[in-house]
Amino acid sequence: MARKPLIAGNWKMNNTVSEAVVLAQEISNGFERDWLDHVDVAVCPPYVDLKPVRTVFEFDKLRIAVGAQNVFWEPSGAYTGEISIPMLREIGCGYCIVGHSERRELFGETNEDINRKVRALVAEQLNPVRPIVCVGESLAVRDEGSYLAYVDAQVRAAFAGVDVSEVAEAVIAYEPIWAIGTGRTATPEQAQEVCAAIRATVTELFGAERAVSMRVLYGGSMNEGNASLLLAQPDIDGGLIGGASLQAKSFLSIVREAL
Repeated sequence: MARKPLIAGNWKMNNTVSEAVVLAQEISNGFERDWLDHVDVAVCPPYVDLKPVRTVFEFDKLRIAVGAQNVFWEPSGAYTGEISIPMLREIGCGYCIVGHSERRELFGETNEDINRKVRALVAEQLNPVRPIVCVGESLAVRDEGSYLAYVDAQVRAAFAGVDVSEVAEAVIAYEPIWAIGTGRTATPEQAQEVCAAIRATVTELFGAERAVSMRVLYGGSMNEGNASLLLAQPDIDGGLIGGASLQAKSFLSIVREAL
């Protein structure tokens, strides 16, 4: 089964509203509409930029999705500073990044927190906000050789208690922590090994049919120079792009490589 690639840009904590609008317009101006017949594209700006960026794409009648970088699992309540799934849905978010390593490391998010977010996201089948579930190992785990078991455990923890009927739209992103923002990238072979192992775990959890259809992305310093080799791997179905998504030229170049 041919999986349609997904290229998603994670803007992290970058771009004020005015800067985000300029970047979104630059992406729109350089985008060929027929690309979307062959690749899905999303950008994940900070919360305050979500609506303005979506407005740019809507005005230009361009089906680039917007996604959030995080979410809370409760629909409402006394959770100062948090954002709910209904809020994201009303803005028009198509995706939400869950469990990014920076959230895990800097903000203490646990596997249990990530599981609560995944379960909340996949529970809504109508007009879903699709989770992009991030997994990946540190350099210490990589060097000791236990990285496949480590990533396997992260996938199992993230999807604990989730039914096979709920994961049709879910995405997994393999982001080796040692390659995020460091300029050091996993080789195509290293990335393929782990992405294939992730698909094997999904097969055990949800069956072969779901594993074949689920998209597995690679993140971790994917850029114009290495995207073609990474995207050529059989179990890599796109990229979660960090720094290279902050410039329209480089982001569009990666999208073209996924066609």
